Amino acid sequence: MSRKVDWAKYVSDAQRISTQIQAVEISSNDQPNERKSDKDDDAPEEFIPAEASLLSKIIRKGLIESKNDIEVQRKDPKSPLYSVKSFEALNLNPNLLKGVYEMGFNAPSKIQETALPTLLADPPQNLIAQSQSGTGKTAAFVLAMLSRVDINKKHPQVLYLSPTYELAIQTGEVAAHLAKFCPEIEMKFAVRGEEVPRNTKLTEHIIIGMPGKVLDWAFKFRVFDLKKIDVFVLDEADVMIATQDHQDQCMKIHKNLSPSCQMMFFSATYDQEVMDFAEHIVKNPITIRLKREKEILDNIAQYYVRCQTHQDKYNALTNIYGTVGVGQAIIFCHTRKTASWLSEKMSKDGHAVAVLSGDLTVEQRINVLDRFRQGKEKVLITTNVLSRGIDVEQVTIVVNFDLPVDLKGKADCETYLHHIGRTGRFGKKGIAINLVDSDHAMEICKAIENHFDKKIRYLNSEDSKEIEKI
Repeated sequence: MSRKVDWAKYVSDAQRISTQIQAVEISSNDQPNERKSDKDDDAPEEFIPAEASLLSKIIRKGLIESKNDIEVQRKDPKSPLYSVKSFEALNLNPNLLKGVYEMGFNAPSKIQETALPTLLADPPQNLIAQSQSGTGKTAAFVLAMLSRVDINKKHPQVLYLSPTYELAIQTGEVAAHLAKFCPEIEMKFAVRGEEVPRNTKLTEHIIIGMPGKVLDWAFKFRVFDLKKIDVFVLDEADVMIATQDHQDQCMKIHKNLSPSCQMMFFSATYDQEVMDFAEHIVKNPITIRLKREKEILDNIAQYYVRCQTHQDKYNALTNIYGTVGVGQAIIFCHTRKTASWLSEKMSKDGHAVAVLSGDLTVEQRINVLDRFRQGKEKVLITTNVLSRGIDVEQVTIVVNFDLPVDLKGKADCETYLHHIGRTGRFGKKGIAINLVDSDHAMEICKAIENHFDKKIRYLNSEDSKEIEKI
């Protein structure tokens, strides 16, 4: 997919491939995931990082970016980080700047204004960044990739790795848009369906692909030299290391890069496993992190309601939803069966409800999410497939119909944070309601409260005056 001049055709090809995809690919063989059968309706819905990654990329197109503050941690306190408030201040190639404005970017987002001076600095700086989709991080590292290209060198100089086929295609699409006025910069997709003849050498400046294909091209076919790569970008690292094959492949690629290669490492989450992986790959980095989780919770009021049965939960839910003046609501259920039951009940009572679960294809899920974003349904009932990955400004209330637990039945605090984080977006106030139907569920609620050191207050769902106060 190398294009010398016709960037519009390049974008068209990427879009055509992307719209043909019906499932997310995460295995090292680039095989699509099989959908769960109906017999799994009673089983907890599994959160699949690659699916969330793809969905979040698609559904955030055109959304207002998150204004969450970020914190910057530098290894060298004598080297203060500065930020920029305009793209002109970055001294970009004028034709790249034209591409930025052509895409509708008027001013840098928070992550862009903080990260781009670092990514474009000389000598090159290594970067570890925690950033959700929708914050502008893709445009940030793509601009850095394009800026580092020396068009006089006819070999790959920049390598971008994605854990999924779809994300690679979409990143290539962003790169093509930004490079619209730079026809001299050439790119190549290293993904399923793209082949190179034996005994040839790649002349493109940028490779955008997946670890398995890149390894084949570098070692089996020897069509490019990893030692000549100047910039290495690892995207969605938390998704990447969720698959052992991808993790091993990334390590092998990294091992064969030049010590002077600039490393850019992006991840939505940073647990200990991710940090260990990051620190092994990225030496002496500047680290950009989202503000701490406790601060993220400051604008979300959390409550719990005591219930006995599913019907009690339903009654509490409808009392609250009918009393609170909400825009849109997301309700999280543990299983597909519960989500289906709840959807039928709410629909019969006249609520405009949509359901999102793992038995839908990616295309069907995107359709459901588009309708919800447009306000055609006010309530979205979902399972763990959406524990991360949707920013809708109008969502003012999130309900945990079932509190999230891990495979051992213990409180899943990370998933809880992602659940209630679907409200209170863009600095607005939000409400999180937890329906507690047993002593065990109450223990889970208390464990979550203790973990975040944030009070989850009792709410009497039958007291309309108390509900109105929230």
